[in-house]
Amino acid sequence: MQPIDTLIDARWIIPVDANDSLLENHSLAIDSGKILEILPQADTETKYKPHTHLRLDEKALIPGLVNAHTHASMSLLRGLADDLPLMTWLNEHIWPAEGQWVNAEFVQDGTEHAIAEMLRSGTTCFNDMYFFPEDTARVASTAGMRASIGMIVIDFPSAWGSGPDEYLEKGLALHDQYQADSLISTVFAPHAPYTVSDEALERIRVLADQLDRPIHMHLHETAHEVSDAFKQNGRRPIARMHELGLLSPSLMAVHMTQLSKDEIELIADSGAHVIHCPESNMKLASGFCPAATLLNVGVNVALGTDGAASNNDLDMLGEMQSAALLGKAVAGDASAIPATQALRMATINGAKALGLDQTIGSLEPGKAADIAAIDLSGIDNQPYYNPVSQIVYASNRDKVSDVWVAGKHLLKDRQLTTLDESDILAKTTQWQAKIAESDRQH
Repeated sequence: MQPIDTLIDARWIIPVDANDSLLENHSLAIDSGKILEILPQADTETKYKPHTHLRLDEKALIPGLVNAHTHASMSLLRGLADDLPLMTWLNEHIWPAEGQWVNAEFVQDGTEHAIAEMLRSGTTCFNDMYFFPEDTARVASTAGMRASIGMIVIDFPSAWGSGPDEYLEKGLALHDQYQADSLISTVFAPHAPYTVSDEALERIRVLADQLDRPIHMHLHETAHEVSDAFKQNGRRPIARMHELGLLSPSLMAVHMTQLSKDEIELIADSGAHVIHCPESNMKLASGFCPAATLLNVGVNVALGTDGAASNNDLDMLGEMQSAALLGKAVAGDASAIPATQALRMATINGAKALGLDQTIGSLEPGKAADIAAIDLSGIDNQPYYNPVSQIVYASNRDKVSDVWVAGKHLLKDRQLTTLDESDILAKTTQWQAKIAESDRQH
């Protein structure tokens, strides 16, 4: 028999492969951080000798969820100023808090908190956009979490840099530093059309082509953004991005709530990816991304939570349910965004947007063993006629029992194995007291 690291027996395995397979009473064989084989449980007894053999009765294995857009360390601002109009929320609460408190320690502690929350809800990879990305990368790598780290660019100075030149210099150094780290990848992350100049965007496009890196950017997030841009230069932001050569398969366009028919066709023709953040968009009344229409014309649509300050969680299971339900309401079609499609949006579609679909996003031989186990044994999950539907429509993050990243068991029976939850909460409590006091003074 072949010695291997881990063998996991499960009631169901949902690979999210090209055939949308659903495998019952199968096993997942893992060695050296990768998936060797998925096979019937009866066939494993004479084939493999695992160091660890897990039997997960009444549980479903799915690919680890991919949070394709977030601002991880903003977890420390969760709930700071809820139920306010977007610009009031930003100008009077979020931006003042960031201006006063964001530093390397804030990003380190906030990212640890975010990773703990994401692992507990089945997320194994996140795509981040925030300041001090070197601290985000270090925390993720130390915790064993897979992360795509944004090399952020903005025209304005911040605690992290003086402007586009310094941001790019630091971002490229980060890219070089983590090239050998199998868990950490990088993307260019110009913040938004209204905060990044044409000159900086053109430079980013050239660098992205040279380094074969994606570009991650807020785009058409609100009607206000689009109307302001049109007033200023007679073009909607998507038209400007097209003229600058940024509409391409390298682009991850986040939010996209304000789209005309012609713009949808342009996005489809360009091969750009759309990152849909339904809960954040609803909470801030930003509008609705026409996700079903985009999918129907062949656009790759992935899911992100946005930051916890505007969601207020980093729960990709909840985001899947919201995407499926909102997609039906916006399309006026109960068959829009079925459960299988919602699961793809949260897994393989996110991996594809990040350029990681050859490594993660589905459970297939040769791919990294990034896996989440979901317990369907509870009374609120039964009867189960279709496990995929149960996961999307009837499960929540408390049902996630185990998580592996590259074969490493990071959540074991709901317990984190590489992060100290009590220590994280103690630090968060200290930040909460400081931030709350300063917010009252504004």
